[in-house]
Amino acid sequence: MGSHAAAGRRRPLVLGALGVTLLVALLSIPGAGGAPVSADACRDMGTSLPRGDCGPFWQVMAEDFNGDRMPLGAFSDCDHHADTSAAYCAGLKGEYRDNWWAYPTGWRDTANDRARAVAGVYHPEDTVSVGPAENGDGRMRIRMWRPADGGPVHAAAVVPRAVMQMKYGKYSARIKVTKQAPGYKSAWLHYGGGCEMDHPEGEWTGALSAFHHPCGGGGQGSFRGADDWTEWHTVSTEWTPGHVRFFVDGREIGHDTRDVPDRPLSWVMQNESALEGPGAAPGSSAQLEITWVAAYAYGWK
Repeated sequence: MGSHAAAGRRRPLVLGALGVTLLVALLSIPGAGGAPVSADACRDMGTSLPRGDCGPFWQVMAEDFNGDRMPLGAFSDCDHHADTSAAYCAGLKGEYRDNWWAYPTGWRDTANDRARAVAGVYHPEDTVSVGPAENGDGRMRIRMWRPADGGPVHAAAVVPRAVMQMKYGKYSARIKVTKQAPGYKSAWLHYGGGCEMDHPEGEWTGALSAFHHPCGGGGQGSFRGADDWTEWHTVSTEWTPGHVRFFVDGREIGHDTRDVPDRPLSWVMQNESALEGPGAAPGSSAQLEITWVAAYAYGWK
């Protein structure tokens, strides 16, 4: 189990890469003993939950989902102090109630603003659960689905409370899409005040990428991170004064310095209906699994 600590609702997405490629990092840097070393601040290439402070970051959340189980239905009644650091889901209990919030049932996802033929509505109560995999590994599961009658997609956006409305920081998770279907995507983001940082983002049947939309406008920074969501990937965003860096599996895939946010923003682990390509078919579903989440504040020394 992890530690504790509001999110913007639906954020605008600028579609398409506008050709801003700022800095794409090299592959993993060999360490003194020849073993690969991550290029991020923690220098950790392991697949297990990282623990402890690293570089200019101090850890405020370390969650491996190996504690209590949260069945479907637990992430319910979430419309309490929504979008503030006091937000909570009354259906949760114990540390999960302290540590997690979700967009309340009934909030509409981004596709609604794009006049997509298939859009979604957030339903954390029937999309989000926590429990062990067959090998005993604790995981959070995001299972989005579309009713057989062709209604809206049931989407999910979960928010770690420890880093709601936090300025700067490091945000990491290990993720895998365990069931693919067209029409489903992720856009994990920080946004507000005209600023936006997205990582990871993409349709689950396509590539995993990162994007930066400068606060002052202009072309987005677009950085391809991995070809396939169905492999395990460790994704990290490092946000410091004047800089945002994106990492996949220890490799820096992008770095932008243009109008980087300098205001508190929340980390929204947003999963929703697709904005490109075909919409989700009636009766379809797709699933993302998260085996750990780690988050860090900035400037501890």
